[in-house]
Amino acid sequence: METDFIFNRTDGVEDIHLCYESENGSCIMEITPLTIRVLLYILLGSLSVITTCGNLLVIISIIYFKQLHTPTNYLILSLAVSDLLVGALVLPFSMALSVSSCWYLADVICQVGRSLDTSLTTSSILNLCFISTDRYYAVCQPLRYRAKINVHVAMIMILVSWGVSVLGGISIIFMGFSQGKCEGRCFIFHIPISSIMGCIFSFYLPGIVMLSIYLKIFLVAQRQALSIQNTNCQSIKSGASVSKMERKATKTLAIVMGVFLICWTPFFLCVTFQPLSNDSIPVPVIETLSWLAMSNSMLNPFVYAFFYSWFRAAFRMIISGKIFQGDFANSKLL
Repeated sequence: METDFIFNRTDGVEDIHLCYESENGSCIMEITPLTIRVLLYILLGSLSVITTCGNLLVIISIIYFKQLHTPTNYLILSLAVSDLLVGALVLPFSMALSVSSCWYLADVICQVGRSLDTSLTTSSILNLCFISTDRYYAVCQPLRYRAKINVHVAMIMILVSWGVSVLGGISIIFMGFSQGKCEGRCFIFHIPISSIMGCIFSFYLPGIVMLSIYLKIFLVAQRQALSIQNTNCQSIKSGASVSKMERKATKTLAIVMGVFLICWTPFFLCVTFQPLSNDSIPVPVIETLSWLAMSNSMLNPFVYAFFYSWFRAAFRMIISGKIFQGDFANSKLL
């Protein structure tokens, strides 16, 4: 999710270049050395490719291997789809905006790009909210988990997250561009109060909800661990093994949420306090925070591969091409 800022430039007036030399209301063109532009294209292009390929591995793994057909993994699949679309669509769009300060393509492309940016960010955080709900029932109410969270419920969660996200993206298109700004930039509406309220409802409130749920899960897991240590009953040990697996999955998904918050919080803080400040934010700072936020879509597959042995096994089989040599859908992943 991106927002727009107005930058005041008073230095180097004699060297100013405009996006549209013939228009009085043209934006100022940022002159970037060719070497830096090439390096940026390589770096940001690589980020886009890694993000797309990494999340594609997650998607293929969950769809192909039947062992991974669980409600939790379906929610992870939905998150991976949004991250893949970020890598394939949003990152190239943002790269064009970052490397070239002027926008010469059609206005509708700008609107669609901003809309996708907003939609996919909202989808990611809503998917993470539903994943935290899934983990709450798995750890805090294990006896009711299968009754409360099943494939049907997971599908409803996914539809809700994507439905709300699409509506948010469509609203960007209908709200249109901000008025009174310069020509040659990909701007959208810029109303301080709307920016702040958007941050509250799309990031801060869901973030607080997720943190609260995982704190509750942590406290319950600690009590369960103490209970397990104080019993020697074999049947309890069996249940404890399942509980341990659930807690490990919860820990991994909590790390996914933590990575999301680490990547996106600086950007949203910047968006929140910029309208309240009289000072403009330096362009390099905004660009850095924006790309830090979007890099989150690249990190999730690495988290799964590091913490989940079955995802590592699935990734190896896919990358080696083994799944094309026979039917391994029912394979037992380690």
